[in-house]
Amino acid sequence: MEEEPVAPDTATRRSKRTRAEVRQADFTRTDRIEDELEDEREESSDEFQQPRPKAKRNRLNEGASTSAAASRKADLSLIDVIKGDGKEIPEVVKRWVEHYERNQKSAMAELLTMLFEACGAKYSILEENIEETDVDDVVVALVNMAKRGEVEDYQSSKRGFKNFKENLVYFWDNLVSECQNGPLFDQSLFDRCLDYIIALSCTPPRSYRQIASLMGLQLVTSFVNVAKILGPQRETTQRQLDAEKKKNIEGPRVESLTKRLSMTHEKITTLEEMMRKIFTGLFVHRYRDIDPDIRMSCIESLGVWVLSYPSLFLQDLYLKYLGWTLNDKSSAVRKISVLALQNLYEVDANVPSLNLFTQRFYRRMLELADDIDISVSVCAIGLVKQLLRHELVPDEELGSFYDLLIDDPPEVRRAIGALVHDHLIAQKFNNSQSHSTGSDSDSPEVHINRMLKILKEFSADPILSSYVIDDIWDYMGAMKDWKCIIRMLLADNPSAELDDVDATNLIRLFFSSVRKAVGERIVPATDNRNPHHTKAQKEMFENSKRDITVAMMKTYPQLLRKFMPDKDKVAPLVGIIPHMNLELYSLKRQEQNFRAVLKLIREAFFKHGEKDNLRACVKAIKFCSSESQGELQDFAQNQIKDLEDDLVAKLKSAMKDVMNGGDEYSLLVNLKRLHELQLLHKVPLDSLYQDLVHILKSFRNIDDEVVSFLFLNMFVHISWCLHSILSSETVSEASLSSLLGKRDALLEELDYFLRNSFQLHSESRSKTQLAYWVCGILADTWCLFKRAKFSMTKLEILGYSPDVTVIEKYWRMCEQLLDVSDDAEDEEDEENREYTEETNADTVMFALAKLVATDTVAKEHLAPEVISHLGKYGASVTEIVKHLITLLKKKGDISNILLEALKRAYQRYLAAISSGDDETSSKQFQECKSLAARLSGPYVGAARNKYKAEILNIVREGISFAFSEAPKQLSFLDGAMLPFVSKLPPSDILDIMKGVERRTENVKTDEDPSGWRAYYTFLDTLREKYLKNEAAKVADGKEGTTVRRRGRPRKQQTLQGKRLFDDQSSSEDEDPISGSDQDVDAEDKEEEDELLIHSLRASSKLRSLRVSKSQTRTVDSSLAAEDLATPKTSGASS
Repeated sequence: MEEEPVAPDTATRRSKRTRAEVRQADFTRTDRIEDELEDEREESSDEFQQPRPKAKRNRLNEGASTSAAASRKADLSLIDVIKGDGKEIPEVVKRWVEHYERNQKSAMAELLTMLFEACGAKYSILEENIEETDVDDVVVALVNMAKRGEVEDYQSSKRGFKNFKENLVYFWDNLVSECQNGPLFDQSLFDRCLDYIIALSCTPPRSYRQIASLMGLQLVTSFVNVAKILGPQRETTQRQLDAEKKKNIEGPRVESLTKRLSMTHEKITTLEEMMRKIFTGLFVHRYRDIDPDIRMSCIESLGVWVLSYPSLFLQDLYLKYLGWTLNDKSSAVRKISVLALQNLYEVDANVPSLNLFTQRFYRRMLELADDIDISVSVCAIGLVKQLLRHELVPDEELGSFYDLLIDDPPEVRRAIGALVHDHLIAQKFNNSQSHSTGSDSDSPEVHINRMLKILKEFSADPILSSYVIDDIWDYMGAMKDWKCIIRMLLADNPSAELDDVDATNLIRLFFSSVRKAVGERIVPATDNRNPHHTKAQKEMFENSKRDITVAMMKTYPQLLRKFMPDKDKVAPLVGIIPHMNLELYSLKRQEQNFRAVLKLIREAFFKHGEKDNLRACVKAIKFCSSESQGELQDFAQNQIKDLEDDLVAKLKSAMKDVMNGGDEYSLLVNLKRLHELQLLHKVPLDSLYQDLVHILKSFRNIDDEVVSFLFLNMFVHISWCLHSILSSETVSEASLSSLLGKRDALLEELDYFLRNSFQLHSESRSKTQLAYWVCGILADTWCLFKRAKFSMTKLEILGYSPDVTVIEKYWRMCEQLLDVSDDAEDEEDEENREYTEETNADTVMFALAKLVATDTVAKEHLAPEVISHLGKYGASVTEIVKHLITLLKKKGDISNILLEALKRAYQRYLAAISSGDDETSSKQFQECKSLAARLSGPYVGAARNKYKAEILNIVREGISFAFSEAPKQLSFLDGAMLPFVSKLPPSDILDIMKGVERRTENVKTDEDPSGWRAYYTFLDTLREKYLKNEAAKVADGKEGTTVRRRGRPRKQQTLQGKRLFDDQSSSEDEDPISGSDQDVDAEDKEEEDELLIHSLRASSKLRSLRVSKSQTRTVDSSLAAEDLATPKTSGASS
């Protein structure tokens, strides 16, 4: 059995008709050998390779099986081969070409039949009618078949044809390759195929356009491949002819070369004419087709043509389509266009021909870097890199471009980071600068200095600096050159020494780079998931820790001594220690440097009082005490004890000064130090706790910030004491008594703060800051000692539950804090930025939500108040309340809580009316309506049925509340109840409507028309909703014959009665079924008219159920109350 032919590694001699090659991975001939030797065409065709010896086999059986297989393959039609796996395509194409050479009409009929069947139409042309058949008549018949639904879509109707497109492309590519030495240039075969393909590409049925466009675009690609082979042959022949003419010898050689050159040139001209025919007849219409897949195929193919055959396509006549599609509404098309341009600019030889195109479209390329689609943005940034490489973009155009360094999508930031590194740091795109500075331009110091110039633009905000560092870190090797960074920081040469801003930025860069090297994130992630690292990554992180430690061992004390006086540099410099491998200090015999580092950190702890510096020092010392080895660990632990003793001594001295009328600053700073130390380490404060309480009681006029840190330290100390009791096996009475005494003392002082009411709007910002702390400390203390936690245990005595009066005072303070204006919060942040995360509206709402969620406080006390402020104080506060509502729903029925929240919001509106403030009352009423809409929003879909009882309860009790003081509170119906009523099925809406009407029996509503206006508005709205639901119900089950379709109505296919293939026809005219906005609007209007008809029919049913106003005044009111109390629940739910 013969082996399947394979593509040779070198150029082989070919006969008059080339042998089909094996199918390639991308189903194209782009990798065909282009440098075939000219003398191959001259050699005798009777030179054959020696046949390979074959093994002896049973020739009878082999012949029988081979003939049977050949018979089966011969029986397959062309379309059947394309529908298959595609392996037989080269052999089938070869047989078809042989058939064409024997009988052109029969083979042409077979090929055209395959073309029509590929489009999905079972249509054929008789071979005797090939010459007489008009293309337009055939295509009109095919369109009519599509209108009748007699077309099969191979791409979407059957999964078994998922490779159909690839096989079809492969077939045409093989056909062109097989015909390149014969039928390709007979001006009959492919001219006729092109006529049908172009005509079908301009028809309304989308499946026709898709398949015809696919075939036409591939034909151009295949023609390009053949032209690329003929081009070098033409050049070789021209050189040979020129050489012969120089000899001034006329003879058969010159005549043969002249004839061969003329034939080759004629073939190339024929190919280019066919390419232009497809381009003008197919591409110029389909590149703006309504189907984005067709548009994408066109632009993708054009990019391949321009890149593969620039002699024809690399000109503005064709390039403009790539520029125009940069504005395509489909992100996929924009991305394909950008990628095509990126490939063009990568070839340096193309750039001169792209100058005019670049001037016209480069601004749009820059704009695409901020495209709404992230993938387009990333590709556009890569395109801009190519423009910068060729110096085609002015630097002044890139100002806003670099703002994307701090953009949200990390993919965009990374792409911009790569561009910034290549353009500004490595300066790969600026040849003049890179060569002028010599070899030093690539040194790490030069790169870091350029990076510092960039960071200087963001020096005012360390967070933005972190974003910039994160973007560029992966591409800038100098950031991992620890020795270089340390050398620059310790430089004593005035010419090389950094200024203060650059030194600060370099230390921040050093700290951020260290964190990145050990696998930490330096900017918030888009998702909150912990990163997962592979074993290889973990090993790499450990190696980085080792390298950092080795580089820092001897120089760390020098760095700390040099930069310790600067508060902006201490925190990032000290923060490097937790990312080091402390074992190396013992292995490398660097114990002395380790001790020096700890002493310097302890010195820095008492030298500075800022939160970041204190927190970094405490974290570093704790890390050293736990991760170091042997004597070094003992030394670190002793340092912590000494630090505790020194701090307590300083605190006692500062308190004594305050008692003697001295300054409070020393006390405040040392309280901050104690607070930061206690957050990570338990400090024995038994002897100091009573002194803290004494300061609070004896000096009521002490600074509010001092009071805040007194409260904080007392609370943290109590938390440590409780932790010790809970974690110990035996608990002494003395420890319990001591803890209770400390807790009661703290609660007493916090209660004093609550009892002394004040208006936060009129007080100082420090008072507001203190209120934030009190809010959080009280909530945490109540949660820690929640009575339910300790009940029925040996520690039941520790349980605590606040009184209702205390909870009310607590809520009033929290409400005032929530009402603090944004401007006041901004001013407060300017004054004390250190603790803004712990003192803002989010922390207040979080404290309230925690009390409710943990059942520390009864839900009935705080939950309605908290929920009534949903959506009032910004997005972050709203999210906290939403999570609380979700949690409460999981625990049970919360309809009463939701109703009470609506009442609280409505009561604020009534209070505003009583005060006579019309503007405030209007605002409060809108807030009430917004709250009702938000609370009813989750009751959609299946939740409407699941929580139907809760909705009914809210509506029933809400109506009773509205009528409890009618007509004063009737606006509650419109403001709070309507969103919930709309979630009920029609039968329940009807019951509610009847019950509401009965409530006004024997009531003279005419005496106060304005007061009862809300009542009538509510009734009218209920009737409208019921009418709408009934209309939809009638439409869904109209006469029981049809089922109403969901979504957009089906479009009516229309075919215009003109010739379909005029040269001036546009895609808009050619695609009437493509779904214009006018068609959609007309269909929507028809649907609305249909619903209106059903509504009119349903209104007759509703009239019989209505109760007139005159009748409502004569029916017994007791019946109304009974009906509303027990509403009907039968009927279909919506």
